[in-house]
Amino acid sequence: MTDDRMALIELIEQGADSDLVREMLAFAAERMMDLEIEAKTGVPCGSRSRERLNHRNGYRERGWDTRAGRIDLAIPKLRKGSYFPSFLEPRRTAEKALAAVIQEAYVHGVSTRSVDDLVKAMGASGVSKSQVSRLVAEIDERVNAFLTRPIEGEWPYLWIDATYLKEREGGRIVSTAAIIAVGDNTDGRREVLGVATGPSEAEPFWKAFLRSLADHGLRGVKLVIADDHKGLRAAASKVFAASQQRCRVHWMRNALAHAAPKQRPAVIAMIKTIFAQETAEAAHQQWEQVADALREKFPKLADMMDASREDVLAYMTFPKDHWAQIASTNPLERVNKEIKRRADVIGIFPNDAAVVRLVGALMLEQNDEWAVSRRYMTLETLGSVSHNPIVSLPAQAA
Repeated sequence: MTDDRMALIELIEQGADSDLVREMLAFAAERMMDLEIEAKTGVPCGSRSRERLNHRNGYRERGWDTRAGRIDLAIPKLRKGSYFPSFLEPRRTAEKALAAVIQEAYVHGVSTRSVDDLVKAMGASGVSKSQVSRLVAEIDERVNAFLTRPIEGEWPYLWIDATYLKEREGGRIVSTAAIIAVGDNTDGRREVLGVATGPSEAEPFWKAFLRSLADHGLRGVKLVIADDHKGLRAAASKVFAASQQRCRVHWMRNALAHAAPKQRPAVIAMIKTIFAQETAEAAHQQWEQVADALREKFPKLADMMDASREDVLAYMTFPKDHWAQIASTNPLERVNKEIKRRADVIGIFPNDAAVVRLVGALMLEQNDEWAVSRRYMTLETLGSVSHNPIVSLPAQAA
């Protein structure tokens, strides 16, 4: 069925006027989407039935680039779950990017034995540099267009996370940080806003990365959620005048390193009483009490708590409905796992560009999935964040 459909499209594109072809493809695409949505809802559009499984919920615009030109599609949205047209092949870009990076590693002679085997399995053992260059250029064009697109609207929350990958540099194998920036706008929608590679502890790197996002239009950032990267806090303050939330999950792991394994359950139970508080003021007071209670047996842990309280509890000055999402970088956990899964296939990347190519392609497709899924935050709860400045805690509570 799929092969016949693609053959028909190619035949039409080769032998007809481009305007007519676009109209025919647009009609066929609309009909195909209607049939796929009908299968998901259980009833045709506009019909009423007790057997209905789901409801339509408007449309979203998306361009479809074909050899006959660009076609503007109105992709139906569902009230429950998400829908992505099968003919748009949502995983195609990432698979091409993976193949491009594998072949590039092979051509440059920096691949591992497993990569050599993969190249042969793809029937590309005789791949040339010119072939790789063409494939790379095709992927890079799409990825770069995605990563440099204008960023519109206000984005009160910005998650930043780093995944460490192996890369060949000057004859050595080094660990490089692949940085991902994800924002949530005032419409409650998540988007991938940027990808970069670099030293995750250097302030100049963070300043340059955040400024590049600002140059593309990122504004309205009030909270940056990230791990405790040196330099990021200063850069976020200078570029966006935003607060930083230190990932609560990563902080907890660091804190437990100061306690013996047998003592950790008791320490966890005490620290969790802080995060169970209903208000920021109560959490700050409980934090002091827990730190004082731990000070005699765990002085290093108590000192760490004294130094990190403001960063770990920053999320509590924002709407309570958002606390679960903005307290840590856990919302990016699935994204990082997918990056690691693909990176493990490659083993060692030949250069920085290959890292951005693969990660950028994966993020492009992740962005498409988020675009057709339900809002990450509700419009009602985002109202106070988008229109009113966040008020800092009183001096006595801080």
